Amino acid sequence: MRLLVIPVLVAGVALSGCAKKTYVQREVGEVNKKVEAVSAEVEKTQARVQQSEVRIDAVDKSAQAGMAEAREAKGSAQQAMGKAVEAEKAAKGKLIYTVTLSNDKVTFPVNKAEISDEAKQIVDEAIAPLKAANKGGWFEIEGHTDSTGPEAYNQRLGEERAMAVRDYLAKTHGIALARLNVISYGSTKPVEDNKTKENRAQNRRVVIKVLE
Repeated sequence: MRLLVIPVLVAGVALSGCAKKTYVQREVGEVNKKVEAVSAEVEKTQARVQQSEVRIDAVDKSAQAGMAEAREAKGSAQQAMGKAVEAEKAAKGKLIYTVTLSNDKVTFPVNKAEISDEAKQIVDEAIAPLKAANKGGWFEIEGHTDSTGPEAYNQRLGEERAMAVRDYLAKTHGIALARLNVISYGSTKPVEDNKTKENRAQNRRVVIKVLE
């Protein structure tokens, strides 16, 4: 009887070992499947991230291109405005002559807009031939200043000087206000640098352009 028991015990142990091995293999297989599934999800996520980065980069490039187009459009608009101004001048007619009232001929004191007697005489002499020929004409009156003072102040002072000349032409010579156009450039168009007193005096001026 003892000889029969021993093989049965050995067989039981062997069967138990096989069962454990099979269980472990099954568990490892399940774990591997889960790892593979997680790896697949990670790869999908990485792919989505890369796609998002590509889209973001494309949007950024599109935005930059849009800004460049906007700057170009602004520049084109400014050029068109400049051409329109020139075209308007050309439509009024060709330039007959220009009269410049500056401190080398007349006196435009600092911070003052009054037109002096010397300036009035120069304007009278310039307008006389036009009146004698009984010709009409358009007048563009530009006000200019030196660079002393704030920009906004110079802009206003240039306009006041031009207006003083305009009013003289209208009241003394009977020129209709509709034919007198006033514009102020302030200190933006100097004829000399503003480093000396003499040069600043040159820049304080009114320019009368007579157009046919």
